[in-house]
Amino acid sequence: MRGSDTVLFIDARSIYRQIDRAHRDFTDDQIDFLHYIVRAYRGESIGVDSEGYELFCKEFPEGRYLDIKGLCKVATIEEIEAQGWSLNPGRYVGVAEADDDGVDFKVRLKELNEELESLNSEARKLEKRIASNVQTLITLK
Repeated sequence: MRGSDTVLFIDARSIYRQIDRAHRDFTDDQIDFLHYIVRAYRGESIGVDSEGYELFCKEFPEGRYLDIKGLCKVATIEEIEAQGWSLNPGRYVGVAEADDDGVDFKVRLKELNEELESLNSEARKLEKRIASNVQTLITLK
């Protein structure tokens, strides 16, 4: 798979450990997982000494590199040129398919719309109340 006319793109935006609201990092196993992807792309042997290997086997059951939508893709120089020489992994890797949550879209949309109408109604009442309070404050001496 490795060649001088290809580039491996890995989008690791969904692979992290949340430290707090603003900070994320990688566990050793996640780093190993990313390392295994690179080694598989290069055609090198892959160690089996961490949970990262379990993650690798789950995504790459055949034990060899494959392009996986939302995770990794090998792009040619021609593909990169066609993208205006952008090196943003998302342009090549794409977006992983979302899991079906089993909820009917129309039913959920109706529920959300009803909630929005209720919130809008409440907002209108609060807007009138605030305007009335402001008017009362303006007329006080």
